[in-house]
Amino acid sequence: QVQLVESGGGLVQPGGSLRLSCAFSGSFFNIYGVSWYRQSPGTQRELVAAITRSGSTNYADFVKGRFTISRDNAKKTTYLQMDSLKPEDTAVYYCYVPGRSTWGQGTQVTVSS
Repeated sequence: QVQLVESGGGLVQPGGSLRLSCAFSGSFFNIYGVSWYRQSPGTQRELVAAITRSGSTNYADFVKGRFTISRDNAKKTTYLQMDSLKPEDTAVYYCYVPGRSTWGQGTQVTVSS
């Protein structure tokens, strides 16, 4: 049984930073890729960033140069470092393990002055 728990969301001013964490409980974390998605009210959930089991990364165009995804296999945790945040980044952020079709519960990020 795999479970994902996100943390690190909150309220931040435009231009600020947050680091989200996604803790994986279960076995063989190191063999799975992990993705971050986000969803704001009235919109579809959209891919933000992804990291493969070998550490290769890809990003949505709207976060390139501002967000960084990383993983720590020893801690079984995936991170999303978010810098230069904009009001349009406001959303619930979810982590997802495609190999297990498992979503976390989400963490709210609000960017506002």
